[in-house]
Amino acid sequence: MLGAAAVRDLLDRHDIAPSRALGQNFVVDPNTIERIVRAAGVATGDNVIEIGPGVGSLTVGLVAAGAEIVAIELDHHLLAPLGEVIAEMGAGQVELVHADATTIVWSEFFADRSAGPYKLIANLPYNVAASVVLRALDEAPQISEIVVMVQREVAERMAAPPGSAVYGIPSVKVAYWGSARVVGKVPATVFHPVPKVESSLVRIVRAAQPATTAEPELLFALVRQAFGQRRKMLRKSLGHVVDDTMFAAADVAPTARPQDLSILDWGRLAIAAG
Repeated sequence: MLGAAAVRDLLDRHDIAPSRALGQNFVVDPNTIERIVRAAGVATGDNVIEIGPGVGSLTVGLVAAGAEIVAIELDHHLLAPLGEVIAEMGAGQVELVHADATTIVWSEFFADRSAGPYKLIANLPYNVAASVVLRALDEAPQISEIVVMVQREVAERMAAPPGSAVYGIPSVKVAYWGSARVVGKVPATVFHPVPKVESSLVRIVRAAQPATTAEPELLFALVRQAFGQRRKMLRKSLGHVVDDTMFAAADVAPTARPQDLSILDWGRLAIAAG
């Protein structure tokens, strides 16, 4: 495992400073790496996608667990130290890809690779974590499970139930595709540099089928419209597209607010409005 001293030495030797613009906070605590690997239930032969491997702290743990890894790294400065770590492990099961996970075309990524299933396991930069996870759910059905370390508030929003103060668009999107659970808090001291925010580990498991048969474009158009005015009753925020007959058909109270509706409620509303 790569501890704090090893990570700092690696960065110094390659004359690299963590990039604030890219949200780089490298994990330097072997115990945390073990927690992530354990939470993801990684076993020998598992196909794993790691986004933002940095200098390879988590990669080392995944290799030790026997995973077959595709590591996607955006920062070209990190390719040399990461390649060095992979070479020292003799890890033939690691494929290093220089790409941007926020814009990657998942259908092309999987075109010449195993059909999976894959686990996406990562310490994600805070500034892109939500968008990366939600795009993977939308566009990469090959990814059956996601275990990521993200800002605490982001993890809580992904796993929030209806009625929660932090229940919102990410909560509904995750519930459409599967289920999420916050599986642990992570102290700032396990990172280099030490971030000013708290982190949590969240696990998302994709269901065999979406939670509702509603047309997703319409469903999430309604969700975005309603949560854009989350303090208003649905009668007000959706009045131009959903009338009282539709609310009644969906068994949704027009006086409800968006945070009151489960994914099944949203699905019925979208079907009624369609």
